Amino acid sequence: VRRLYDNAGDDTASPVDYDRLRIDNGVAEAGRDYEAGDAFPHDALMDLNRGVSFKKGCFVGQEVVSRMQHRGTARRRVMQVRAETDLPETGAAVTAGGKSVGTLGTVVGNKALAILRTDRVASALDKDIAVLAGDVPVLVAFPEWTGLALAQVEQESGSAAH
Repeated sequence: VRRLYDNAGDDTASPVDYDRLRIDNGVAEAGRDYEAGDAFPHDALMDLNRGVSFKKGCFVGQEVVSRMQHRGTARRRVMQVRAETDLPETGAAVTAGGKSVGTLGTVVGNKALAILRTDRVASALDKDIAVLAGDVPVLVAFPEWTGLALAQVEQESGSAAH
């Protein structure tokens, strides 16, 4: 399989180069960053990257996905994760205050993607509680292209941080 995004790759690019590019741009991939049957399109940012249409077509789960869109109830989102040191392997738990907030997806060195519960992450950060991948302290952020911020997501979901 060969993928080319603008001028970001060439014939010498490796699978690790591709993963690094996806992490740097916040693009999750089914089967690698999440199981397709375990995620809503909103979880993988497909509502923002035109991966799903809200104007046409029918698909299994359309009613739930449409309701999430119109009510703004997406609680899990792909986020970029980075640390001072190498991160644990894909599948490692991401926690805050001893509570699960998600799981690491693709990991390359000290950077990764993860689908995280944004309300729990926002609450932890508001209380200065560290977010950890395994036992490694991490910084988390939405991909810049989304225009999302933790406070904004919390307001959109209509839930107060716990």
